[in-house]
Amino acid sequence: MRRYEQYGTIVRMDTLFSSIEQNLRNQNAPLAARMRPQTLDGYVGQQKAVGPKSWLRVAIEHDALSSIILYGPAGTGKTTLARIIAHTTHAEFVEVSAITGTVKDLRREIEAADSRLLAMGRRTILFVDEIHRFNRSQQDALLHAVENRTVILIGATTENPYFEVNSALNSRSRIIELVPLGDDDIRTLVRRALESDQGLRGAFALQDDALDEIVLMAGGDARAALTSLELASQMALPTGAEAQDAQAQAGPVPITLEHVREANPRHGLAYDKSGDMHYDIISAFIKSMRGSDPDAALYWLARMIDAGEDPKFIARRMMIAASEDVGNADPQALLVAEAAFRSAEVIGYPECRINLAQAAIYLSLAPKSNAAEAGIDAALAEVRSGPRREVPNHLRDRHRPGSKDYGAYLYPHNYPAGWVQQQYLPDGLERGAFYTPGPRGWEAWRVDATARDRAGEA
Repeated sequence: MRRYEQYGTIVRMDTLFSSIEQNLRNQNAPLAARMRPQTLDGYVGQQKAVGPKSWLRVAIEHDALSSIILYGPAGTGKTTLARIIAHTTHAEFVEVSAITGTVKDLRREIEAADSRLLAMGRRTILFVDEIHRFNRSQQDALLHAVENRTVILIGATTENPYFEVNSALNSRSRIIELVPLGDDDIRTLVRRALESDQGLRGAFALQDDALDEIVLMAGGDARAALTSLELASQMALPTGAEAQDAQAQAGPVPITLEHVREANPRHGLAYDKSGDMHYDIISAFIKSMRGSDPDAALYWLARMIDAGEDPKFIARRMMIAASEDVGNADPQALLVAEAAFRSAEVIGYPECRINLAQAAIYLSLAPKSNAAEAGIDAALAEVRSGPRREVPNHLRDRHRPGSKDYGAYLYPHNYPAGWVQQQYLPDGLERGAFYTPGPRGWEAWRVDATARDRAGEA
C-alpha cells in the first residue's frame, strides 16, 4: 500500500474503498485534474526536462530519484510530474503544504521518514508545492534531512529558486526548469481531453477555430487550456430536457468559437508582478527602446498595462533609460520621461497609458548615447581602484591661509569663447579618460561646436 499524508490526514491507496472514493472525487473534479496523467507515457511536452534519456526520466523509471526542485510557470506540469513519481515509486510519498505548514510539521515528517528508513529500509519522498512560500527557518529545517537523504525532496515553485529558495537547499538539489508548453502540446492535451473517458468522453466536437482560440488564450498553460475547454463545453450544452434529448440523437455537441469566447470573455496573457515574467517583460521593454524599435516597445508596454503593472514603476524605468541609453544625444528625453512619471503619479490609469506610450515612442526614436553611464562608471572604477589623486592647487578653495601660493586660476568667462586651456583633472589623468561622446544628436553637435570654439580661441 502507498499512502499520501498531509499533516495527520492519511489516505490509503490501492484498496477497494479508496478506488470508489477516488472515482467519486473524479466525477466532481475539474477537467484539468481528471486529465492528469499517471505515467510518463501520458505526459505531454517538456522534452528537455523529461524526454527520452534525460536525467529526470531515467531517475523516475529506475526509481532512483535524488532531491529536485521543479521550476516553471503555472500549468507547465510540475505537480503532474510529482504525481507521476508518486504512482511509480516504491518509496513512501508524503505531501506537505508550503502555505499552511510549520517547522513543527516538517520535523514530524522528517522524524517519521527517519523511523521508516531505519525500521523498514524504505525511502521517503517529500513533495513541497510552492516551496518558495516557506520562510527561511522552514527551508533550513529541511537541510539536514535532504543532505543525508532521510528524505528525497521534490520542491515545486513558480518563482526563480536561485532567488527564492535557500542557496544551501539549492546546492543539495537538482533544479529542473519547465517551460510553457508549445501550441502543438496544448492541442494534443485538448484533443485527448475531448475523447478520454476521464474527460469529455467524445460528447463534444471542437471546431478548428475554437481550438485555435483555446491554444491562443492558454499561452502555454495546460491547466488554462483544459479549463477553457471545460467552460466552453458547458456553454455549448443545449438547455431543457427536450433539447438535450434531440442533441443526443444528433451526435456530439459542437463547441464553436463563440462558445469559447463567451466562456473566456477576456484574453489575458500571463504576468506576475514580482516574479521572473515581471523582470523579463520590463527587460524586453527597455531593450526595445534601446534598440530604437517603437513597435516592440509599445507591445511590451501594453503587456504591462494590461496586467495592471504599476505605471510609476514603468515610468521610473523610462527615466533611467533616458539617461542610460539616450543621454546627451537628446537631453530632452529625460524631461519627457520625467513628465511621464508625473502623469503616472497624478493621472493614473487609464489615461496615463497615453503619456507612457508617448514617452516610450520618444525614447525609442531618440538618438542614442550611453556616454553618461559609461563615463560615470569609468570614473567610479578609477576612484575605487586607482591611487589617491590630489586636487590641483589652482582649483583648490581660496578661503584658507596660504591660498595665495596656490597659483593662478583662469576664469573661463574672461575669455571670448568662454573657455581657456587649463588643467582640471588631477595629475596622472588626461582628458578623455572617462567621457567618450557619442556620434549622434546634440552630444555630437556640441563636441563639434566646442572643438570649433577652442580652435578659434587658440
